[in-house]
Amino acid sequence: MNKFLLIAALLPLAAHADDLRPLRDAPPAFQSECGSCHVAFPPQLMTADDWRRVMRSLDKHYGDNASLDEKTRQQLEDFLVKYAGSAAKIGAGKTARAGELPRLTQTPWFERKHREVKPADWRHAKVKTPANCVACHTKAAEGSYREREIVLPDGRRWED
Repeated sequence: MNKFLLIAALLPLAAHADDLRPLRDAPPAFQSECGSCHVAFPPQLMTADDWRRVMRSLDKHYGDNASLDEKTRQQLEDFLVKYAGSAAKIGAGKTARAGELPRLTQTPWFERKHREVKPADWRHAKVKTPANCVACHTKAAEGSYREREIVLPDGRRWED
């Protein structure tokens, strides 16, 4: 009976493990600024320290100038830091290579979740970069990354 109760208690957590829906208190600029060039990445996908580094280097944002006025920048940084992921989940201190900004696509968590993706899928013209979540995660813009919603660029559905 105790095993049953434990499993029943954990099922809702497993069902929502890949549900990273936008948080209700996200500043308006989260979608308008962060989501203007790419999907507005859920804050849980990087640590607070990594988000601080990203937000303090917006003039060199992965090859682009994404500078913001200071008030907006600070609002976004505060939000990202408040909801940042835990180092235990995503891999503390492993998200940035020397001299580079941290990339959520280089975290042990991301690499573990995507280890079965074939190199040809990463190179597909619709994907181009691992940071292009919406290329396969059909509901990434809404914050859902569930496996059953994955459609690879060539039209294949993801198989567990």
